[in-house]
Amino acid sequence: MNSDAIIDFFSGISGAAVSVYVGQPLDTIKTKLQAFPNRYKNFFDCGKQILQQDGMRGLYAGTLPSLLANTAENGILFMAYGQCQNFIAFLRNRPDNDQLTTVDNMAAGSLAAAFSSVVLCPTELVKCRIQTLKEVQMMNSFSMKSQMTKKVSPIDITRGIIREEGFRGLFRGLTTTLARECPGYGCFFGGYELTRSFLINDNQKKGDIGFIKTWISGGMAGICFWLIMFPIDAIKSRIQVFKPTVTFPKYTLQIIRNEGFLVLYTGLLPTLIRTFFATGALFITYEQVRLFLHRAF
Repeated sequence: MNSDAIIDFFSGISGAAVSVYVGQPLDTIKTKLQAFPNRYKNFFDCGKQILQQDGMRGLYAGTLPSLLANTAENGILFMAYGQCQNFIAFLRNRPDNDQLTTVDNMAAGSLAAAFSSVVLCPTELVKCRIQTLKEVQMMNSFSMKSQMTKKVSPIDITRGIIREEGFRGLFRGLTTTLARECPGYGCFFGGYELTRSFLINDNQKKGDIGFIKTWISGGMAGICFWLIMFPIDAIKSRIQVFKPTVTFPKYTLQIIRNEGFLVLYTGLLPTLIRTFFATGALFITYEQVRLFLHRAF
């Protein structure tokens, strides 16, 4: 492993940690809306009910597994992305990564996502279970008292999954995670690099476009990801929460047949708002930490 890969790994971890704390409240709302689209009027109503019942703590439900998921995923993702860029630059006879086209960067992002998905799936599964725990308990006819007093930690959730479903249970939703991540991160990194190329001045490097333009580029990367991949993410959330016994394609058709296709876009608005700020923060942190580490080492 070369020094650039190590720098990309720690820069990705740093960016992910910042993005989680920026975007976690809206991610919680998004997950609840995806799993229980008929329970809330809209994302404002969902947020209001969470605050009334659980306060700010409720909006940050699942923060620990989300932090673990995102730091692990993005550390590996950005490390793999840099190496995949090098590989594609070699195949395309490009002198360096700055000479890669948007399509080249999309290919590198898709390839990198295959590595990060394996790490992401178990931790995101636990996050989704925690975020929707109250609603699932109510569906299972738990008393209100038990809902209010019973505390369940990420470790409890993980143990329960392994006990009931075995170690393979931690990878429930891996197929849909791969289906979301690989094309999604092609759009993600393609959108980031394309936006940076639009915002760059003559004779300027992409890394020198400044704080605001980098934030905008990162925000657009997140929007590109979610606009394309949101329906798959909605199905993934349901699979991880409800544990259906049918295959991914059959479950998708079942949802569309029973609830309509538009239900797969429930929770899109808070996701787009969240991703613009959170992904912008991710890339700002990533680029700044990466620059600092290159100068230091």
